[in-house]
Amino acid sequence: MTHSATGTPHVPEHTHPTPDPRRWTALALICLAQFMLILDVTVVNVALPDMAADLTLGRETLTWVVTVYTLCFGGLMLLGGRLADALGARRTLLAGLALFTAASLITGLAGSAPVLLGGRVAQGIGAALLSPSALSIVTTTFHGDERNKALGVWAAIGGSGAAAGVLLGGVLTDGPGWRWVFFVNVPVGLLVLAALPAFVAARAPQPARLDVPGALLVTAGTGGLIYALVEAGDSGWADPATLLPLAGAILAYVLFTVAERAGRAPLMDLRMFTRRPVLAGAFLMLMATALLIAFFFLGSVHLQHLRGFSPLRTGLFFLPVAVATGIGAHLGSRLVGRIGSRATAVAGMVIAAAGTVPLTRLSDTGSVYAVLLPGFAVASLGIGAVFVTATTTALAMVEHREAGLASGVVNTFHEVGGSIGVAVVSTVAASGIERGAVGGFTDAFTVCAVAAGVSAAVALVLVPRGKPQLTGAPHVH
Repeated sequence: MTHSATGTPHVPEHTHPTPDPRRWTALALICLAQFMLILDVTVVNVALPDMAADLTLGRETLTWVVTVYTLCFGGLMLLGGRLADALGARRTLLAGLALFTAASLITGLAGSAPVLLGGRVAQGIGAALLSPSALSIVTTTFHGDERNKALGVWAAIGGSGAAAGVLLGGVLTDGPGWRWVFFVNVPVGLLVLAALPAFVAARAPQPARLDVPGALLVTAGTGGLIYALVEAGDSGWADPATLLPLAGAILAYVLFTVAERAGRAPLMDLRMFTRRPVLAGAFLMLMATALLIAFFFLGSVHLQHLRGFSPLRTGLFFLPVAVATGIGAHLGSRLVGRIGSRATAVAGMVIAAAGTVPLTRLSDTGSVYAVLLPGFAVASLGIGAVFVTATTTALAMVEHREAGLASGVVNTFHEVGGSIGVAVVSTVAASGIERGAVGGFTDAFTVCAVAAGVSAAVALVLVPRGKPQLTGAPHVH
């Protein structure tokens, strides 16, 4: 999300204030904090089997360990942006960082599932306060060409954080233990908390209305949807344990829609979804994130549960996948300007589907380096291109004054997509996760392949023709 997603006034490019000499140090500290947030989306995946063994966690709880963080992060992000306006960006950032750091300590010390999940919820809330506040500071501190450079650094941190999470998760879990995937945030968080006030100036808060009911309704609705998806793996789709939370999710979404239309200061301007580029960008971001995080989740559990991989070996296994995602994003940024958004999005999803198809015939005896790794790498190459296309389409094909709102919508779908993707594949692969049956994993990969193929077809119709004309660096995290 860009600064205007939080309501921060856009400073005209021709009236730049005197540059703050502390700005680059401030950027380094802010990016370090953001890196922790993105890291925590994927760092837990490799640690899941060790967590399960140590705390006796079932499939449902393991799924929530991943999803509840991104659920709170994405669901409350727009509210965090409004709080940054109302309370001041620096104050909100420090509050979010303090909460995230304390929650990381509690999560690392967890001796039971409720404490573990409660810590992850608090981490997500802290992230939702920190991330939009941090970006608001970046966009109001830098101007002109420097702003584009700063946003480029910010976007690079977002891309590398998710990739580094899998590797770091393997190193820490195989070394000092799974608890250190959370403990590692504590010294970093304390360092940034101590240093940041000296390098980031406090700014006067802006008057802003807070749509707390809207934030709670959309988060509750998505939480109900994820609960229903996870529960369906054990109870079935027709069971009341699945149908009731699903009905509750639909009701929450309906109430959210009514509240946003009637509110004087809605959390999300639903009229943005009438803008075809924004709708296309949100859809692409949802599907791309759902697929990528689902791959990390399924791959980590399969390699360690069925193949006996160590956490470190699992983390190293995913390194080429992370590299492929980065290459795909780089190629996508070039292709969007040459062949347009629609062609790039469709090609990316077709490549993702093609890479996933071999995984649908995965066996429990064949070489994972001959099937699983190439499949993940090819699919991730396509997904990387889709990430860039989603952001550039939503931000560059709408009016400049709407770019912030569009970015806020797309980033919300980025976080929520990861939650939904893991919930769906966890349910489909329930037999594989609980009983070590490879058939559960192949079923889940089949769903991923079909989802990528259907997304390619939808993109062919939904994504606008034409080549985006960016006025600044796009932001994804």
